[in-house]
Amino acid sequence: MSSARTMFTLLAGALLACGATRAQDTPTDQDVVRRAIHVCASCHGEEGRSKTPAIPSLAGQKRDYLIAQLKDFRSQTRAEAGTRAYMWGISALLDNPTIFGLSEYYAVQAPAPGHSGTPSLIAIGRKIYTDGISDRGVRACASCHGDSAEGTAGFPRLAGQHATYLHAQLKSFGSKLRPHGVVMQVETSFLKPSEMRAVAEYLQSL
Repeated sequence: MSSARTMFTLLAGALLACGATRAQDTPTDQDVVRRAIHVCASCHGEEGRSKTPAIPSLAGQKRDYLIAQLKDFRSQTRAEAGTRAYMWGISALLDNPTIFGLSEYYAVQAPAPGHSGTPSLIAIGRKIYTDGISDRGVRACASCHGDSAEGTAGFPRLAGQHATYLHAQLKSFGSKLRPHGVVMQVETSFLKPSEMRAVAEYLQSL
């Protein structure tokens, strides 16, 4: 059995167990959330600090953003190139209280620290993030994501995120994987692949 299928089975079993015992023990929403967190940790790391470059860290992410993304996965209006079926399956098992609980948990965890990268790429990425590219109409990333990429309102925290994951997401906005990312579809359409990589390297370093 693949690791993805194993984790899906574990979460399904955990949630079904809560439902099966509800009449006897009346498990609280916190019980379900704790079991879901345990399963999420297998991919996203303990307390949401991922050690896998292709999988995002969730620690310190904006609560409302996490809620929106989990609901998008549940409604199958967001996908991931490598884990579409898995994330769709997992999120289908989550009711709103569990989604809210997971989002609140990860939002208050200490973010993963940044990692050093290629200095030349980081310098290019910093320039694009801070100033944009005016002659191509690319706005400064900081105008939405914050000066330190800490995230603002409905825009996610990007600081310290894996460069591999960020680069994949920047490319995905040009596909059908993330149809709700209208703003990013426009912004990334003017970026060269090398510039996407540079921005990702810079953000990973924060």
